Parts: sequence; structure tokens; C-alpha cells
Amino acid sequence: MLTTQRRALISARLSRDGEIIAKRLADELDLSEDTIRRDLREMAAEGLLKRVHGGALPLVPPLPNFAARQEIASDVKRRLGRKAAAMIGTGQTIFLDGGTSNAEIARALPRDMQLTVVTHSPTIAAELERHDAEVILIGGRLYKHSMVSTGASALAAIAGIRVDLFFLGVTAIHPAHGVSTGDFEEAAVKRAILGQAADTYVLATAEKFGAVSPHRVAGIADLSGFIVPQEIKDETLASYRDADITMINA
Repeated sequence: MLTTQRRALISARLSRDGEIIAKRLADELDLSEDTIRRDLREMAAEGLLKRVHGGALPLVPPLPNFAARQEIASDVKRRLGRKAAAMIGTGQTIFLDGGTSNAEIARALPRDMQLTVVTHSPTIAAELERHDAEVILIGGRLYKHSMVSTGASALAAIAGIRVDLFFLGVTAIHPAHGVSTGDFEEAAVKRAILGQAADTYVLATAEKFGAVSPHRVAGIADLSGFIVPQEIKDETLASYRDADITMINA
């Protein structure tokens, strides 16, 4: 098999499976594992994939900044936010992660609703200025790309809080590699919040499925469910059905 043919096959498999296992592909093609590893190394150098131990993952394009993301799929995010807000009950304590989708949850909450909202996002806290909800803002080092607090002080504060619902924001969702995000410290904070929550849901637009970001937050089975656009294709969600989690259409 020619090098160009192998590379085309590798690209197709990444699109289909979301990963390449070097040994498995070498056995399938009756080639040496070194040959496949060389292909992956060269393709990574050309910016075509991301090398990981034992194989490769697809590249996730860098996200635009927070202000730009507010304009992406805004109608869909509003629907997801309204559906999530409808799941919240009076008297509950919820944690809203950062992100433009979760900002729509804050906007959809009834202003007179009595509840406690914990967040490490100053932008989301500001959305609740005129609400009756009690707002607890977690402090720390501001990660400006996502407009959330990170670091040791944020982790310490999170450790003292229990919440009924956590609405987790992620940049990528993959059946084998779980949910992930682009920053190491942000991922650590998300894992800490998840550990303090009775239930965790992700508002997920279609482009996040099948992708992998550098820093893993949790496995699919660690979540309670996804809130997804009603028009999302069944085949997009097929790989997640076996995880026994809830898919809520909005």
C-alpha cells in the first residue's frame, strides 16, 4: 500500500472512529507498527492529526474567543438553555459552568425563582443581577478565554459545596474518550465540580460530538445526560446510547 493510500485511510478512520490505534491498524493492514507510527508522526507534523500514546486523535480546531462564541448557533443555544432551565426546581442549588450555552440557562431562569446558583463565571453571575436567586461566585485566577475562575482557591471553595445539578460546559464529546476541554486547569476545576454534584448534564451542540480536546474531564458514563438540539441526527448519538445516560431533546 502506498503512503498516500495509507494516509487517506488513516484520515477516513479518524473521521469514522474518532481515533487510530497504531497496533490495531498495523495488524489489520499486515504492516509493521513502525510504518503506521511513522505515518502518524508525519501527519501530526503537518497538522493533520494529534499524536497520542499508542495512536492518534483528530484535531479539534481552536475555539474563537468568548465574545465571538456568543454569536455561534445562538438560536440553538437559547433552546438548550430554556430546556435546561425547565429542569431546575425551586429551592435547589445548581452550579452553572462557564460558556455561552450555560449563559442561556441563566437568562431563561424565572426572575422570581428561589434557588441558589453557584458559578465560577463572572459573566454568568452578572446575568443573574436582577434575579431573586442567591448567587455564590467562586473566585480564583481568571481564565479569560472561557471567563471562569481556576486554580487552588477555586478548587478549595468548590470542595465545600454540594449541588443538586451541575451544567457542565465542554468543547468535545467522544464515546471512547469522554468529555474534554482545551485547558488543563479548567479541566481540573470541572472535574472537581462534577464530584460535588448529584447530577451532571451537558448542553451539547452537534459539532462537539465525535471530537476530542486535549484535557479529559470525565467519561460519558460519569454524566447524567445530554441536552441536545431536536434536529441532531440519530447517527450522531448512536455511539452514546450504550452508556445508559439520558438524551433530552430541545
